[in-house]
Amino acid sequence: QMYEITEEGGVLKSLNEIWCKLTEPLQPQVPQQENTKMKNLSYPFSREKIHLYNIKDKDTFFDNATRSRIVREILKRTSTKARNSMGIGTLIANNVYDAAYPLHDGEYEGQNDDMNERKLLYREWARYGVFYKFQPIHLIRKYFGEKIGLYFAWLGLYTEFLIPSSVVGIIVFLYGCITIESDIPSKEMCDQRNAFTMCPLCDKFCDYWNLSSACATARASHLFDNPATVFFSIFMALWATMFLEQWKRLQMRLSYFWDLTGLEEEEEHPRPEYETKLLQKKLKNKNITTENPNGHEKEKLTWSDRMPGYAANFGLILFMIMLTFSAVFGVIVYRITTAAALSFSTNETTRANVRVTVTATAVIINLVVILILDEIYGAVAKWLTEIEIPKTEKTFEERLILKAFLLKFVNSYAPIFYVAFFKGRFVGRPGRYVYVFEGYRMEECAPGGCLMELCIQLSIIMLGKQLIQNNLFEIGIPKLKKLFRKLKDERTEPKEMDTNQAKDPQQWDLDYILEPFTGLTPEYMEMIIQFGFVTLFVASFPLAPLFALLNNIIEVRLDAKKFVTELRRPDTVRAKDIGIWYNILSGIGKLSVIINAFVIAVTSDFIPRLMYQYAYSQNGTMHGFINHTLSYFNVSHLKAGTQPQNSPFAQDVLFCR
Repeated sequence: QMYEITEEGGVLKSLNEIWCKLTEPLQPQVPQQENTKMKNLSYPFSREKIHLYNIKDKDTFFDNATRSRIVREILKRTSTKARNSMGIGTLIANNVYDAAYPLHDGEYEGQNDDMNERKLLYREWARYGVFYKFQPIHLIRKYFGEKIGLYFAWLGLYTEFLIPSSVVGIIVFLYGCITIESDIPSKEMCDQRNAFTMCPLCDKFCDYWNLSSACATARASHLFDNPATVFFSIFMALWATMFLEQWKRLQMRLSYFWDLTGLEEEEEHPRPEYETKLLQKKLKNKNITTENPNGHEKEKLTWSDRMPGYAANFGLILFMIMLTFSAVFGVIVYRITTAAALSFSTNETTRANVRVTVTATAVIINLVVILILDEIYGAVAKWLTEIEIPKTEKTFEERLILKAFLLKFVNSYAPIFYVAFFKGRFVGRPGRYVYVFEGYRMEECAPGGCLMELCIQLSIIMLGKQLIQNNLFEIGIPKLKKLFRKLKDERTEPKEMDTNQAKDPQQWDLDYILEPFTGLTPEYMEMIIQFGFVTLFVASFPLAPLFALLNNIIEVRLDAKKFVTELRRPDTVRAKDIGIWYNILSGIGKLSVIINAFVIAVTSDFIPRLMYQYAYSQNGTMHGFINHTLSYFNVSHLKAGTQPQNSPFAQDVLFCR
């Protein structure tokens, strides 16, 4: 039975038609469903009601993905000879079989004319050459199943949404560039004539210095610390909400077209590990209880069985988070000691560029630590979830995602949080400084404020993570694995195969060389950490969305290429939403509002400037702002032994600022 889909007429319809005309060249050339006005009623298939279905041809009634799903269910349910075990999973675990996978539709390249879906996907979707086209979502879903279809739909929508935000980001950045000349505080700071004499930056060896020497940093920090960035962070908070609402809408549309609206969660079967554990428990209890014959039907793992697992989880996650914090602290110590060591240097240029050198090297060390810990945390999260023994695959996946996300989130953002909110708050004052380890003073922010450093930190970590982790690792590691497997196969292959080589290799042989599919978790994870970089600290780095957009244009095709050409065909899984990822996304969205508010209120100079302009300034301008923010300190109160040694102008200085 079919019914007609009615569209609203009027202005919207004509606008829609114009839009379709304009985007014609951007549409992928894949066969569209004929007459999209009609929609078939759908109903789960059942043998008894076979007369209700419109079966023209028995062989094509189910599409390939559905057929492979049916086959997989049969293989999973077939009992084996061994006791209390069933299905292909057990046989693979016992090395009876090597692997089980659905086949690809055929070759994706080659000149022969028979068009298969894999070749079509490759031509219209999985090449860098078609980066400007929309994705053929319906074909992806038909070939790979709903879950992967939803991932690519989500990725596509996210990438589209990054376009307006990166445009606004560029405008904000340009506004900073244009108004740099008219910014009074940084002009006053660069003024050589009435310069401010500042207190020494370290004990004994550092001299009094002129504020005008920090002129360059002050001017650069105006690029990111101007009134427009306040507007931009409000815009990005709204943007994140808009994106999530729009995604809900797209998800509804897709689940209507893909007949997922009535999809009830199928009765999930317990994981084999869970069943083994249950068996052990039953055997243990059998020895104890024999009186109650009916009582042991509803046997399940209780809270007390899982207690050791939970305890290990709690302890290890705490330990991991502590490890991250100690890494951040280690980098801080590195910065303090290196800065002190470099300021003794005899070379003039080394002394002048201490701050830049220290910041850049520290951030690179940070990046390396983050990349290494990320790999470790991924493995640890998996192991921790396994000792928890979740009942079904779904709960297993959700717990794994939450743990991995928690660890990676703390790992990626800890150094950035430190710079944004804690750095330079615990310095003390001249005559009473705070010291770490004997004789090293806590580090302070650059004279232009901490925002500039936050920006350097963010840009290096974000770009480094994207380039190294997403692109190098994603392209390089599969290539190495493939090479390794090829070498291994060549060693084990006996030599009598030569006679059969004349025939074309079969599809299952071709697919066996490919990588097995391991799940979508890493794909989502990197995108969501990136979503965090784009929304959380956007007040300090308006170009973040632009870099994310450039990365994602490559990322979509890179993932596509991976799925079409480098992975065995995944089992199709039906899913009506992106699951727990949505909750994580909306959590980040809410957190970003709070964090951006704090960055503007605490880290940036926005509020002190407004306060000065309206409350303290004589004539309502920013003149005298720098003088207003610096306090006086009488040099004679410096602790004995901390005064600058052999300073050329120590006699003239009575007060430093």
